[in-house]
Amino acid sequence: MLDNKTLLITGGTGSLGNALVKYILKNYPKIKKLIIFSRDELKQYEMQQRYNSNKLRFFLGDIRDPNRLFRALNGVDIVIHAAALKQVPASEYNPTEFIDTNIIGAKNLLEQSFNNNVQTIVALSTDKAAAPINLYGATKLCSDKLFVSSNQYYGNKMKASVVRYGNVMNSRGSVLPIFISCANKNIPFPITDEKMTRFNITIEDGVKMIFFAIKNAKGGEIFVPKLPSFKIKDLAKAVKANCKIKKIGIRAGEKLHEDIITISDGITTVDLGKYYAILPPTGKNSIKNYSSNLKFKKVPKNFSYFSGKNKFLSVSELRKIISDLT
Repeated sequence: MLDNKTLLITGGTGSLGNALVKYILKNYPKIKKLIIFSRDELKQYEMQQRYNSNKLRFFLGDIRDPNRLFRALNGVDIVIHAAALKQVPASEYNPTEFIDTNIIGAKNLLEQSFNNNVQTIVALSTDKAAAPINLYGATKLCSDKLFVSSNQYYGNKMKASVVRYGNVMNSRGSVLPIFISCANKNIPFPITDEKMTRFNITIEDGVKMIFFAIKNAKGGEIFVPKLPSFKIKDLAKAVKANCKIKKIGIRAGEKLHEDIITISDGITTVDLGKYYAILPPTGKNSIKNYSSNLKFKKVPKNFSYFSGKNKFLSVSELRKIISDLT
């Protein structure tokens, strides 16, 4: 799939970017070039030392800068868009920064990818983009809409799709490293609300899902994996069975449970087996016109998918996942 292709990852120095690089170099040795586009020179240097591959290229830049993107995308066939500002509390106090990166940056990337004849783009989204109540989720919903609608006017030459999933356990900024640190220091675990639930995906499954989208997307789909949920109090117990809990209350813009497919989205959603796909409301790949080499069926009437009503991981299952990760 990537033989003699050039692939660019925006925000490629993050947790997912590192996992993608490791996966690509192992599984696609005939890739022509793998470009890491990000604005952090130290992390780029550290990645260079870590992988030491002649396939890797590093490009300093910001997706807010269309001219820099245009230069970086020269000769690129496939783009994985992982660059974003992501912290919910920070978004509530710095809204314009999130808008400039997550929305204007997405617009810049789509335009400059088209100008450089990029064939395929897969953008990373979040469950917070479904029925958003915080600024971060709202910016990612706008980004998702940009990628989906771009197929209407770029679709004959470039296809764009989205992958949307939940909490990546042990990624940078997630709650697991905080709990582990608390356990090591023997201090109470900060928990917003003991009833809180979240979807869970491993970083490896997130990577595989991206390549599923690259291979199978027709353009305009929002792919959603079938995921288990976990209760935040069970995650704390999995880290330390007799942990003490300090309730800190729900933070600004935070949900008790996460939606990933709303009832409104369910109207245009199909079941692909391991994944769901939310299809665009109009166009050649809409629910009325969609065709695929994959087996698919429409989801039931009034279908929705949220973390509070789902299959839950037990404490022992969470403990095993944590053991494998750490």
